[in-house]
Amino acid sequence: MDRLFGKRKTPEEMLRQNQRALNKAMRDLDRERVKMENQEKKVIADIKKMAKQGQMDAVKIMAKDLVRTRRYVKKFILMKANIQAVSLKITTLKSTNTMANAMKGVTKAMSAMNRQLKLPQIQKIMMEFEKQSEIMEMKEDMMNDAIDDAMGDEEDEEEGDAIVAQVLDELGLQIGDQLSDLPTANGSLSTATKAKPAAAAAEGGVSDADADLEARLNNLKRT
Repeated sequence: MDRLFGKRKTPEEMLRQNQRALNKAMRDLDRERVKMENQEKKVIADIKKMAKQGQMDAVKIMAKDLVRTRRYVKKFILMKANIQAVSLKITTLKSTNTMANAMKGVTKAMSAMNRQLKLPQIQKIMMEFEKQSEIMEMKEDMMNDAIDDAMGDEEDEEEGDAIVAQVLDELGLQIGDQLSDLPTANGSLSTATKAKPAAAAAEGGVSDADADLEARLNNLKRT
């Protein structure tokens, strides 16, 4: 029946139905094989019993029956192997069908995504993103430069003073004493420098006055 309650069976349902039928057939074959093997054991026991009793005609007939039983057991084993092969093929088909359905769904999803993805718009968006990123970086650099200009000099001066103070403290010196000594040394140096030309000028003035006075006295003596 291709239809079940007015509804057509899907390939998956058909595969499951056939798989169940094959499994049932293999179970039936196993039961028959077990029966034939038990019968084989019984025939062997009967053959041994008749042989002891000397019933050779019965032994020959039972031997033929034993041969047929063993052939049936082999046939059951072969039939089960064939059914297992068919079951494996059905399982493979089921897996292939499942994979095909999955690929079909993935293909539909990829097709929908490709329809939504429009390259010109994406390129435009990426170009605009790159442009805005560059503008943001430029503004950030300008703000950092402005902050550095506004606060960098004072911080550098404070850090420089702190480093100088630390170095002088390590050397056992004090900034105040050094700074107070520098103007005094310069002042004394300049004063001494200025004093030397003044003294030289005074000595030159005294020498000229004495020479003038001596010249006048000589003139008075002559007259």
